Amino acid sequence: MNAKGFSSSIFVKRATYIVQEIASLADAIEFLDEWPGDRRDLIHETALRVCHEANAARKPVSAARNAFLGFSKRAGILVDPTSAMKWIAACKSGGGKVQG
Repeated sequence: MNAKGFSSSIFVKRATYIVQEIASLADAIEFLDEWPGDRRDLIHETALRVCHEANAARKPVSAARNAFLGFSKRAGILVDPTSAMKWIAACKSGGGKVQG
């Protein structure tokens, strides 16, 4: 595992039918940076600050993961990992090539 990777991924709803895996500090920071301004609050601000502090090695990565998890729950975007993994497993990979 990458030193800045999470011990286990967090799955969040990015849109109605889009689930995103957050597996590292970089993923969490990017997600929080892209969070709409009108939906930001103290919990968002705290999660982002803790992630940046962990990225600078001033806090443990586990604290950042917990902060992001709390933000996800509060925002109502947390997806059960079992459900997300079943959905991912059900999708057949085509290798990204257009079939003709």
